[in-house]
Amino acid sequence: MPRRLLRSSSFQLGLIYLILFAGSVLVLLGFIYWTTAGYMVRQSDETIRVEIKGLSEQYQRRGLDALARIISLRVSRDPGRSSVYLLTRPDNNRITGNLNAWPDVEIPPQGWLNFTLEVGPDKEPQMVRARAFSLRGGYRLLVGRDVNELHELQTLMRRSLIWGVAITLVLGIVGGVMLANSTMRRIEAINQTGRRIMQGDLTQRIATSGSGDDFDQLADNLNLMLSQIEQLMSGVQHVSDNIAHDLRTPLTRLRNRLESMQVSHGESGELRAELSNCISEADQLLMSFNALLRISQIESGVIAGAANQVALSAVVRDACELYEATAEQHQQSFSSAVADGIEIIGDRDLLFQAVSNLLDNAVKYARGEIYVRLMDSGSGPLLSVADNGAGIPEVMYDKVVERFYRLEESRNSPGSGLGLSLVKAVARLHDAELRFADNEPGLKITLAFRVQG
Repeated sequence: MPRRLLRSSSFQLGLIYLILFAGSVLVLLGFIYWTTAGYMVRQSDETIRVEIKGLSEQYQRRGLDALARIISLRVSRDPGRSSVYLLTRPDNNRITGNLNAWPDVEIPPQGWLNFTLEVGPDKEPQMVRARAFSLRGGYRLLVGRDVNELHELQTLMRRSLIWGVAITLVLGIVGGVMLANSTMRRIEAINQTGRRIMQGDLTQRIATSGSGDDFDQLADNLNLMLSQIEQLMSGVQHVSDNIAHDLRTPLTRLRNRLESMQVSHGESGELRAELSNCISEADQLLMSFNALLRISQIESGVIAGAANQVALSAVVRDACELYEATAEQHQQSFSSAVADGIEIIGDRDLLFQAVSNLLDNAVKYARGEIYVRLMDSGSGPLLSVADNGAGIPEVMYDKVVERFYRLEESRNSPGSGLGLSLVKAVARLHDAELRFADNEPGLKITLAFRVQG
């Protein structure tokens, strides 16, 4: 049985209910067995008492000889030996009855005894319940009944009790599995929709069965909530896009004017340097707005990713060639191991930008060594960029991919906090996983692509 089924709350609740129900069935059937079997035993004992009372009256009125004749008459009328009689002398010799000798069992104080008689080689032993008492002069009398049918019925009832509980358990387990599977299918449908929404498709909604049950009501409420979230996200995204568009245009004009001023006032070295700094700041702002718009377009589906065969090996080599010179300027050791012939389906420009962002981060924060590796893991291409810098605390792995998030120690360095956000958006677009790991020291970032059919 799958571990997932065992861990499901619906199966566990069903199992608890099954245990309670099986316990109730066991108590009920046990009570029925106890009352029924007890009633049958009391009826058998009462029959024996009635016979004893009749024989006792005859013995008191007519004596021992009359008692012996009555017992002989009853024995002759009962060839099947449903009733058992034995009258013995003081020396235990048989006077009359359908038993040859007194049973070799100890007589309890209350006089009731149970014993078994061997009837024959081809017949089952006869179970007898009887009562013994003494007469005047040392004579003894035994009166009993065949209780084979009673024991068979009790055995049948015990078997029925066991089978009833076993069948209840089996049916309960089957019902619990069916109920758990049905519930798990409904929950898995919700989970799948949730995963698609987390991947950026806010248009997804949870399907309903039309039955109007609790799951349908939950799905309807969740769908209403998702619609409101989509509207809010669309509004925020629309505002962000408008702000980025509206600010990018005046920033571009400002940059152009600064360049014009730099050309027209080139005779002043100090002013030229200040204008160059202003142009660099304007370029940084424009890069931030462009990156922000790029991420929004990817996450909203405006950029769906070109379905082209991309030589990932060539993309990584081009990016490494571009940043190797930058690393040398920073006196950093830059090495790479790129496997040949690795290709994926995707957008070459976006992939190049993602790899460039990873290398740019490594160049910024490495203390001397940068290592790039691209390999085929069997389950898909693996691209890793490692450095020996300060690294990122593990608790911050989920934070650093958020827009504009920067660690305290990197706030004074150039950048906008959008580089890893863009890498995450590109990774999601190409169905890849972005992983962070401690490089001891430093940081290792891996893009794990899945095998594409």
